[in-house]
Amino acid sequence: MNPAYDVIIIGTGAGGSTLAHSLAPTGKKILILERGEHLMRSKDNWDPEKVFRREIYHTQEKWLTKEGGEFRPGQTYLVGGNTKVFGAALLRLRQKDFEEIVYEDGISPAWPIAYEELEPHYQEAERLYFVHGERGEDPTEPPASKPFPYPKLSQEPRMREVFNQLRGLGIQAFHLPIGVQRFEDNIAGSPCIRCNTCDGFPCLVNAKGDAEQACLIHALRHPNVTLLTGAKAEKLETNDSGTRVTAAQVVIRGEIKRFEAETIVVSAGSINSAILLLKSNTSKHPNGLANSSGLVGRNYMCHNNSAMLAIDPFKKNPTVFQKTFGVNDFYFGKSGDPIGHISLIGKATEGILKAEKPFAPRFILKFMAEHSMDWWFQTEDLPRKENGVVLAPDGRIRLNWTPANRAPHERLIRHWKKILWKIGFRVMLTQSMQINAVAHQVGTCVMGKDPSRSVLDTDNRAHEVENLYVVDGSFFPSASAVNPALTIAANALRVGDLLKRKMGVSKEAEYAKN
Repeated sequence: MNPAYDVIIIGTGAGGSTLAHSLAPTGKKILILERGEHLMRSKDNWDPEKVFRREIYHTQEKWLTKEGGEFRPGQTYLVGGNTKVFGAALLRLRQKDFEEIVYEDGISPAWPIAYEELEPHYQEAERLYFVHGERGEDPTEPPASKPFPYPKLSQEPRMREVFNQLRGLGIQAFHLPIGVQRFEDNIAGSPCIRCNTCDGFPCLVNAKGDAEQACLIHALRHPNVTLLTGAKAEKLETNDSGTRVTAAQVVIRGEIKRFEAETIVVSAGSINSAILLLKSNTSKHPNGLANSSGLVGRNYMCHNNSAMLAIDPFKKNPTVFQKTFGVNDFYFGKSGDPIGHISLIGKATEGILKAEKPFAPRFILKFMAEHSMDWWFQTEDLPRKENGVVLAPDGRIRLNWTPANRAPHERLIRHWKKILWKIGFRVMLTQSMQINAVAHQVGTCVMGKDPSRSVLDTDNRAHEVENLYVVDGSFFPSASAVNPALTIAANALRVGDLLKRKMGVSKEAEYAKN
């Protein structure tokens, strides 16, 4: 008896939704499972108290640290996954990120695939996700076959002033690649209104280039594609020999259902995908599905991230849409140097600062917001076997994580403070992200050629299970120092092409269905 579906995709983030978009025109029967629901459009989407203080779009789950303490993760279970609240900075990995890099705190390993294998898929992902930018400005940008599909976003006066000041100091500031539906040659037809509630907020007007808007809604226009929400995959079943997955056990509103498919693709996020495989243990896979290497859940990485509020007390910053440029001059550096990526983030407002510091006097927060420029620092976290996710005895997720490569990150912040001082900023307040900041999660089902040292092969297929794939950030051998979302999407397109060839779908047949 044939399974009801050709493909089951678990998760609707950057990996799952992009893969669904790739496979939808084939006519194959596709079931997409999402444990969350659709985002409700309401004024709450733009309420900093509810978004940042009450975290209404993050799960209520409590995860455990390695010491046994509880924390609430910044994990979003919605159709579109964490991309519903991301800042839409969509950069490619640098070409050198695919090679081995030696840092003072350890090694960032080489990838088993080269940048060139992903380049055409990066180009398509930039088109799908509405990425605006300008080639040739970023000193570390990798080779690209075409220009950005959408032109760089314009800068408001204060941003343009600082951009030029930095360039005057020899800093190669560049227009940040941002994924929003903003078309400045057709403002009337642009969904994006360039508001101050983009970075960290869900978009009330559906203008952000998130996975749902960029890919999923288009995939669902095909009658062969079905989406089930409120459907949490609990376990994957295999055949008797353990060589193939046969079905997914899913809890839907308290009821357990099972769905069979020829191919199952896991894309629940690096943490939850690893947990699902660990929970799917059998006599043939006693330590978890596809885990003979013992690496499922290991090598978790999440970047070293910090935010800065930089204040020029003598000059106001009336910018609304601030996140328009970045700096990669220090991206690689050398041992003993500041290392990492710097970019602007969404503009701090009095409401956002009040949500973060509810007991601070409003007049101080108002002054800070009116005079601040807000920065993000990102340095590579390194893979370590002891960093990872496991199931606690009570069934909860335990995240064992000690960040690596911190020293160059701290030097980067100190160095940037000196640069900002030269252009008038006198107060600089920084905050490092802690274990709950899981938005950039990667690495728990690493890809490689050696089955004893990796979970997935270079096609993102499990070494031990011939029809099981993982297409979220789990496959990353290293984290790089840029947001992983565009690479996850580009790789999902690559895997989509591989699956179409495996299913015998010709391009002509696909175009006929489209």
